[in-house]
Amino acid sequence: MPFQPPTARPARASESSGEEWLYGHHAVAAALDNPLRPCKRLLATRPALARLGKLIHRPGLLVEETTPRELARLLPEDAVHQGVAMLVGPLPRRTLDSLLAGLGREAIVLLLDRIQDPRNLGAILRSAAAMDVAGVILPERGSAPLGAACAKAASGALDMVPIVSVANLAQTISALKQADFWVVGLDAGAELPLEALPPRPRRALVLGSEGRGLRRLTAERCDQLVKLAISSRIESLNVSVAAGIALYLLARVLPRP
Repeated sequence: MPFQPPTARPARASESSGEEWLYGHHAVAAALDNPLRPCKRLLATRPALARLGKLIHRPGLLVEETTPRELARLLPEDAVHQGVAMLVGPLPRRTLDSLLAGLGREAIVLLLDRIQDPRNLGAILRSAAAMDVAGVILPERGSAPLGAACAKAASGALDMVPIVSVANLAQTISALKQADFWVVGLDAGAELPLEALPPRPRRALVLGSEGRGLRRLTAERCDQLVKLAISSRIESLNVSVAAGIALYLLARVLPRP
């Protein structure tokens, strides 16, 4: 269909409906491939439509061919859209109980204590997907929005990794302990390196926000605080980089019972 300019800039979410415009091939393709994601309107160039292939054949999806110039005019100046943007609805809310009910004997769960930057959050979700993390848990307040910037940085992982929002992260840690999770918090000031952790089948990793790190109550609820063994020349790592390294160690290097 020919391009028809939307009534609002695509990158802005609709507060009343929870709708959001995602952009970039991987973010849009993953959303189209996720049966739980409501996909409503797709704006794409002809080459972008060809790359998406059969994914665009979803019931109820309005598909419109457009030009890179029109997309650049409608999206934020820094948006790397790769010729495609799509209006989507929010993912269904998941509960902690439903997440835990679907886990096997071995699992890794990631808790993020108020990550503020959507690009950091997206990058962490990408690492979580790469390391087969069973779920990511976020506090309802204080976290970066799961919007277009996050989805682009996540490169599709936003629609791959189960995400749970909780009212109280400290209480959630207690619930994970009751479900046989060994909960470790990443803290640059800890004495024990992450590699020294004992073998555990179920592991939960907690990361703090940029700058402030773990909140006091969150840190106190953890079974163990650990650090990444890095050079003394660098005080700390970006939280998304630290998450990627820590998840790799937990998922691929540390032994399991």
